[in-house]
Amino acid sequence: MAKLVFVVMDGLGDRPVAEFGGKTPLEAAHTPALDSLAARGSGGMLRVIEGVAPESDAAVLTLLGYDPHKYYTGRGPLEGFGTGAKFKAGMLALRCNFATTADGSSLLDRRAGRTLTSKDAASLAAAINKKVKLINANFRFYASVAHRGVLVIADKKIRKLSANVTNTDPAYEIRNGLPNALSSFEKKVKLAVPLDKTPAARRAAGLLNEFTAKAYAVMDRHPVNISRKKKGLLSANTIICRDAGNKLPPLYNISKKYGRKWALLADMPLEIGIGELAGMSLVHLPLPTFTAVDYKVRVEKTLDALKKFDCLYIHIKGPDLFGHDGDYKGKKQCVEEVDKFFFTPLLEKIDLKNVVIAVTADHATPCEMKGHSDDPVPFIISGGKVKSDFVERFGESYCQNGGFGTIKGSDFMGRVMTETFK
Repeated sequence: MAKLVFVVMDGLGDRPVAEFGGKTPLEAAHTPALDSLAARGSGGMLRVIEGVAPESDAAVLTLLGYDPHKYYTGRGPLEGFGTGAKFKAGMLALRCNFATTADGSSLLDRRAGRTLTSKDAASLAAAINKKVKLINANFRFYASVAHRGVLVIADKKIRKLSANVTNTDPAYEIRNGLPNALSSFEKKVKLAVPLDKTPAARRAAGLLNEFTAKAYAVMDRHPVNISRKKKGLLSANTIICRDAGNKLPPLYNISKKYGRKWALLADMPLEIGIGELAGMSLVHLPLPTFTAVDYKVRVEKTLDALKKFDCLYIHIKGPDLFGHDGDYKGKKQCVEEVDKFFFTPLLEKIDLKNVVIAVTADHATPCEMKGHSDDPVPFIISGGKVKSDFVERFGESYCQNGGFGTIKGSDFMGRVMTETFK
């Protein structure tokens, strides 16, 4: 019986770049290992969620076979679960960024220049938790990886705060119940606004705005930011929040559904949260540096997990970071490092007669947009009894002509499982 290695390269999809002769960063990259998988197997294009530029939360749920319109309950609870936050139904949880503002309102950078270390983030979080007090409410702010964090709020009077509030992060909105990345937005920390007239929604928006203002007052004068300014770095002096939720999604156990034991290898709290809620066993990894040095231990962990589990879900964050920064050269290099230091040694150690490898992206992050888009993303499925098509390279324009054609994201897991275990 074949085993499955399901790899999602975050934000891998892109658009043609003039400096690459009209190729995307993936197509311009030297990727002999991925190309060998494409040549041996079959490719296609994936429309992750039709008409939506998805965030990773709804996208990953879709790729794993969960209908996001049914199961999505906000990114905050998912991120909180993966971070280890103390969260109960009725509390309000939000995904957060440490960001930079000049005056508490105008937004200079949504990620504080991507230079905030996890250690400094933890220091800022400790100060917020110690010094900020909300009126008739309790909260806990959790720093996770680099500029990322989670906010959990519990009201002392209202047992169930409403998640029906707008984001303070201006780059994302909720569209038809799902998070959607905006191609352009006002560079300003938004005020949270209730989306209905209920006391629970008004209270939730008020608490979020109160937290934002009070956290800025603490962070702007914090020693971490004084030191950052002296070094010429952007101050991490405000918190922007998005994707509120007040309950965890009731995900079915994926191992029980398919009768196969699943394990998860992921760097980020969101994917860890989704995987564990789906019943996957977590393979612990060191914090990522998002450089080539990350992959040796991840190859070792993958090979070891294959001895114990039938299916592995592996999430690789790297490409998305460069897409958000508009760094097409960096994205190309990142893809080459994943190919050289992850896929190449992995393929040297496994027998593709007995292992199926599926590779795709959770969404496109085109460098020209510096954000997510609804562009279809390429995928390949190779190994086992998967038949070969005429696609010999892994890339957007190549996979457009692949044997699988273009399929919906919601159909992808079923197709992968069918190809693996036929």
